[in-house]
Amino acid sequence: MSIPTNDLGYFDVVIIGGGISGIGAASYITKEFPKKTIALLEARDSVGGTWDLFRYPGIRSDSDLHTFAYEFKSWRHDNAIADAPLILDYLEETIEEFGLTDLIRYRHRVVSASWSSDDAEWVLSVDVTDTDGDVARRVIKAGWVYFATGYYRYDKGYTPDFEGRSAFRGDILHPQFWPEGYDHSGKKVVVIGSGATAITLVPSLLKGDRPAEHVTMLQRTPTYILSMPRVDSIGLKLTRLLGERRGYLATRWKNIWLDWAIVTFLTKFPGLARKVIRYLNAKELPPGYDVDKHFNPPYDPWDQRLCLAPDGDFFTSIREGGASVVTDRIQRFTKNGILLESGEELEADVIVTATGLDLRLLGGIDLSVDGRPVDVAQSVTYRGLMLSGVPNLFLALGYTKSSWTLKLSLLAKSHAEILRYMDAHGYDTVVPLADDGIATRAILDLEAGYVLRAKSSLPRQGDAAPWVMKNVFLEDRKLFRTPVITSHLKFSSRLEREVGATAGRASSEGGRG
Repeated sequence: MSIPTNDLGYFDVVIIGGGISGIGAASYITKEFPKKTIALLEARDSVGGTWDLFRYPGIRSDSDLHTFAYEFKSWRHDNAIADAPLILDYLEETIEEFGLTDLIRYRHRVVSASWSSDDAEWVLSVDVTDTDGDVARRVIKAGWVYFATGYYRYDKGYTPDFEGRSAFRGDILHPQFWPEGYDHSGKKVVVIGSGATAITLVPSLLKGDRPAEHVTMLQRTPTYILSMPRVDSIGLKLTRLLGERRGYLATRWKNIWLDWAIVTFLTKFPGLARKVIRYLNAKELPPGYDVDKHFNPPYDPWDQRLCLAPDGDFFTSIREGGASVVTDRIQRFTKNGILLESGEELEADVIVTATGLDLRLLGGIDLSVDGRPVDVAQSVTYRGLMLSGVPNLFLALGYTKSSWTLKLSLLAKSHAEILRYMDAHGYDTVVPLADDGIATRAILDLEAGYVLRAKSSLPRQGDAAPWVMKNVFLEDRKLFRTPVITSHLKFSSRLEREVGATAGRASSEGGRG
């Protein structure tokens, strides 16, 4: 196999990951630094990340696109809660409009990244797959690496070990690997789970020309669910009044403030919030429905993420009889379905294990600095954009209580400030250094299973700036208004390091003399 030479070599910045974060990062960096050489490495053969990988029925955003989309590119579609194909179209438009096509290297999977202080560069070991499926290990060097790898494994979803799984005669599907063209029409489907994926799947499996006979959502514990209009009517009016660009930005800020108000209410007044959510749920469910059994979580709002039901479609599917909710624990799979601890057996032709993601930051890539492996779990995040002790590394960490991508614009401004400062002063290396004994806590403030399972492998955050992270955009924005260049960043150049090393050797030799 032959690899074009321009696919290798040295780049000022290498972005790893071609999802919404990676495409956004490439857009910002190429605009601010048109003379820097940039490469975007994507392990798969297409861009889009989550929105291209997941193909299950109804796959959509769980945030409004006026805040989930980029600040620099307006969301033009009427639907504020958008299906994956619309989001993919938006990302492909971004690539074309901002001239990113030639930056993207498909089928380039980064295996390891090693920093050399002597050379002030990263050495990336990359598995490059050609169109015939042959793989060759190649090397790409970079002054900076930007990890836009998302927060979960693409090659593996999370599924508990269900007893009797092999006995079940029907199909068992995981949403992350939904078979193309799978026909679920006329079948009894049991969806295990109660997160965003399950809330999306249940009504979607009942739609179209080939609906399922019945869909049962089997949950161990309930989830908070709120209805939200799929179309933002106020946003449409603002767009007609102000024009596309100004209307988009006005709608974006309307939703940012509305999101902040809702999160603040739910977290500061959890008891009252429970009652309000219960009241809203009861209004959308059939008369006499056991709301307290199936829609009364044992935790406070926002201890785990809330789920959205666009136009109340999830509740509609229950009212119309096509769907039902069962709250119980699984004893084992059987030949015909699932036996519950209560003794009830749920009949199923198809079982969907919507049981969560396998959380993993930095794409599982092995990191080392001057030959020493980096234990990411021992590092602390600097403003949520760098890792302590690791030079010239940016990463994209979004929010848990706001749209994930709202953070991108804040990160981009900080990245640009650091890069300009280094260019102006002739520095080639910067590394965040945390104080010894710094108090730390988890970077994600959710108690969801997928977060708890990965807690020991994630970096930490501090309890004060610049090491603290906020998980709501408006609060985080206040932190980013402070200077990004602080005494916790150590800048250097190769010349300074060489002079320092020479002086150190001379001092040592003098001492021996």
